[in-house]
Amino acid sequence: MASVPSLASTVQQRLADGLSAALPEAASADPLLRRSDRADFQANGILALAKQLKGNPRELATKVVDAIPANDVLKEIEVSGPGFLNITVTDAAIIDTLAARAADARLGVPFNESAGTTVIDYAQPNVAKEMHVGHLRSAVIGAAMVEILEFTGETVVRRHHIGDWGTQFGMLIQYLIEHPHELDHKVEGDDVSGEEAMSNLNRLYKASRTLFDSDEEFKTRARARVVDLQAGEPETLAMWQRFVDESKIYFYSVFEKLDMDINDPDIVGESGYNDMLHETCRLLEESGVAVRSEGALCVFFDDVKGPDGNPTPLIVQKSDGGFGYAATDLSAIRDRVTNLKATSLVYVVDARQSLHFKMVFETARRAGWLNDDVKAVQLAFGTVLGKDGKPFKTREGETVRLVDLLDEAIDRASAVVREKAQDLTEQEIAERGTQVGIGAVKYADLSTSAARDYKFDLDQMVSLNGDTSVYLQYAYARIQSILRKAGDAKPAAHPELALAPSERALGLHLDAFGELIAETAAEYAPHKLAAYLYQLASHYTTFYSECPVLKADTPEQVENRLFLCELTARTLHQGMALLGIRTPERL
Repeated sequence: MASVPSLASTVQQRLADGLSAALPEAASADPLLRRSDRADFQANGILALAKQLKGNPRELATKVVDAIPANDVLKEIEVSGPGFLNITVTDAAIIDTLAARAADARLGVPFNESAGTTVIDYAQPNVAKEMHVGHLRSAVIGAAMVEILEFTGETVVRRHHIGDWGTQFGMLIQYLIEHPHELDHKVEGDDVSGEEAMSNLNRLYKASRTLFDSDEEFKTRARARVVDLQAGEPETLAMWQRFVDESKIYFYSVFEKLDMDINDPDIVGESGYNDMLHETCRLLEESGVAVRSEGALCVFFDDVKGPDGNPTPLIVQKSDGGFGYAATDLSAIRDRVTNLKATSLVYVVDARQSLHFKMVFETARRAGWLNDDVKAVQLAFGTVLGKDGKPFKTREGETVRLVDLLDEAIDRASAVVREKAQDLTEQEIAERGTQVGIGAVKYADLSTSAARDYKFDLDQMVSLNGDTSVYLQYAYARIQSILRKAGDAKPAAHPELALAPSERALGLHLDAFGELIAETAAEYAPHKLAAYLYQLASHYTTFYSECPVLKADTPEQVENRLFLCELTARTLHQGMALLGIRTPERL
């Protein structure tokens, strides 16, 4: 089915027709339509137009209103103030438009068949290291943007650029070679849990680090092992692969707890670009984008200077021949543009790396890998803070383990569900507790603009009141309960009925869903979708308290209100799914 035009776009078109009829010389002027507290919509484009035409804005506005023929969409247009147009649409137009949305599986949201290919780089944990609270935001924001962009028609390639290369692996591999049973498990062939895998790796890392710091001979052997790893020596590579495989068991267990799909082909770590590094450096040097400085291959920028006032370059290759992050990131851009045919590259990365990515993107532009047809953006995110407003740490000052934090969220949410549960079994309470707890953590992250820091407050997150996912989930469950109790009454649109103010407000908000999704996708701003859904649940709460549904005055009114309930539930369900949050049928 074709996308359903919103009421706003229909009103915009009627105004544009009126403008061109009344003022042919201003045929292409924008009416500047927006939602308004004074009416359904307000248009203030005539003010700018009057300035341009050197006319009286109120007179011009009246002329435009007179030129709009009577129709079934616009109920009233009032000229207000210096020349604003306050526009009220008919009740029938609201219900007719919503009926068209309800008839479409996509709720009338456009699907762009000719959209491009976006590569999203997100959820980038490090091999042989535990995931902590700092890994939460990249995973949650990135996963939501994948769903939102795919829903709008974009072809999305997921990339998890895991930290799986570098000097620490020489230390780990050498220790494992000298202590071969350290990664063995209790029973050969047993399935290993993520926690067990990480416990093994943690123990190994600590033991190898202790030896590295205390034994000079081991340190020498470990450094030699790094050279073997970079040269691709078979035994060393096999050991390295064991670390990667053990870490993946752990990563997958954490992502499963976060209710996210992470697939093997999507994991292309730092090591995945090793074969491209020399070529990347050669291309940059031959094109003059990078130059040798004190033996290192560098890219300089006029606007990037150190504290001493001297230029701070992007170092692509070190003076000893080693490669830094820049070489890997630039090689990844080459791969994503050339082989994956990306038209957009989105990096969901901590805001503290903004300067690095600014320099990498500019280097790629100078080299011609990024251009007018291929853009790269950093979806930078802020820090997760504790209730005290400082970076979230344990009492001992250590970074909080992500699994501990998720487990606590599930425990808190399960307590809330148990308190409110009606006719739920223990298994159902556990299942809902997980859905509510993980949803609460995700929503708290996504409802804040990514660029801002936010406070991690579990008490607030699992609250039934305020801007929380639990509030939205309960609104959805309440609607499902009403629909189950409706008996023979079925949802049906009745455009002939007059609407109460809270019905109109809910209907107009429902109609804005498609435009909101387009805006969220274009701006990589999932917090806008979260805000829309919270407002939707709030409008529904007001409607529910003011408009009896099953005890409405007439059978037609019951059907129409059930129709509004059902469309609200579908919109909540779809919107929450795009944020990666479950909507249980019963709570």
